[in-house]
Amino acid sequence: MNETTPPSDRATVLIVDDEALLRWSLSEELGSAGYATIEAGSVAEARAKAATANAELYILDIRLPDGSGIDLLREFRAADADVPIIMITGHGTISTAVEVTRMGATEYIPKPFDIQEMLLLVSRAMSASRRARELRVLRERSLRQGYQEIIGASPPMQRVFDLLRQLEAADAPTVLILGESGTGKDLVARAIHQRSRRSQEPYLEVDCAGLPDQLIQSELFGHEKGAFTDAHSRKPGLFEVAGRGTIFLDEIGEMSLLTQSKLLRALENRRFKRVGGTADIELKARIVAATNRDLGAEVEAGRFRKDLFYRLNVIPVNVPALRERSTDIPLLVQHFVVRLSKDMGRPVEGVSDEAMARMEAYEWPGNVRELRNVVERAVILSRTRWIGVEDLPPELGGSRPRLEQAVSHGFVLPEDGVDLASLERDLVLQALDRSGGNQSEAARLLGLGRFALRYRMEKMGLLQRGRRGPGDGADEEDEVEEPAVDREGRTRS
Repeated sequence: MNETTPPSDRATVLIVDDEALLRWSLSEELGSAGYATIEAGSVAEARAKAATANAELYILDIRLPDGSGIDLLREFRAADADVPIIMITGHGTISTAVEVTRMGATEYIPKPFDIQEMLLLVSRAMSASRRARELRVLRERSLRQGYQEIIGASPPMQRVFDLLRQLEAADAPTVLILGESGTGKDLVARAIHQRSRRSQEPYLEVDCAGLPDQLIQSELFGHEKGAFTDAHSRKPGLFEVAGRGTIFLDEIGEMSLLTQSKLLRALENRRFKRVGGTADIELKARIVAATNRDLGAEVEAGRFRKDLFYRLNVIPVNVPALRERSTDIPLLVQHFVVRLSKDMGRPVEGVSDEAMARMEAYEWPGNVRELRNVVERAVILSRTRWIGVEDLPPELGGSRPRLEQAVSHGFVLPEDGVDLASLERDLVLQALDRSGGNQSEAARLLGLGRFALRYRMEKMGLLQRGRRGPGDGADEEDEVEEPAVDREGRTRS
């Protein structure tokens, strides 16, 4: 049997199965779909051809004449952690599905399978693999082009990084970071400190929006004993504690005019007094301030001191909104998927092409913070290793959590309860009826995997088993499972 010669621009699929007719059928269909194919009928032949074929996807039968496809799965996965591997078998069990999935199989499909379903699995697996490789390249480029913990390879972020590199040697006493909420201004502030000569000194943060006026002055400047009620002892302020380190004043646009005046005086003179004190203390720390407000407009409105604005605005760092650096979205998404999946113990590996396209098209008013929250939600809700559109929130075209959907669709649990087993059976029958007996479509309607649906059908007695005769392209002991119900939901006799 002739193999499809793999052209350089076509993805190569290695088909390993001892059934010559099945290999031929798959090779023909995959060839028509634009893939190059190579065939092998045994473990030994598969190993020999894999050594020279450079296959980009494997389709492996579990039972082979000289061994197990599971051994090949283990070897191919060890050689390439990302290559898609689809396992097929005529002796499928739930335990087998769990085992091969745990060992790294991308997909698992029992015989007999629909050839169109196999083509769909191949397309989806190849797409996911391509996306993973693209993201790895992006991540490697980001590690070269990024800055500290800040991720970004886009031109707007490169301009930010260039400015931050210039600041490393300048040691400017004040820096102003501007940008919308959620853009990562805090990461920029921390990076400025970590890449400066002050990196071994303290780094202290103050949320100017979260503290009342008197308390923020006490936090910054410190206070003397008796300076105000509850001032029972002298307390050094952050300006004093920081030494030659860095103080990050977040949301400085929320600071009152009175505190702005005292801050300006400290920055101008590089000296300050504790609240209630008379002795001057030298200000040695660098001040990095950040705000999501338009300080120019705030000055015009009389809510921010013009002289303080000029003092802070000597070196402004403008952090772009996420919509202005949309080419960084895939890189950020994959970074969050990897980190959150590890933190939560979830087996999520990436995002489907369609889901990523929705993310790239969205405006992200909440910027990187909103993106992280969306990815966190998707990692929690995803039932597969790849986040799909259905795992995204409604504003991105996804679906709401299942409980919320059920309530919104008007289902209310009757006061006398329900027979859950009967209800589940009825829903399975309705799905099979609506899909014309197509198990893949029925599984989709129920939000299940095909194997999960078949398990339920078997448990409910909705599958009948038969045997193939010789010459049907399978071993005689292979079991054929088909719905034991007709299209009206009646049990077959």
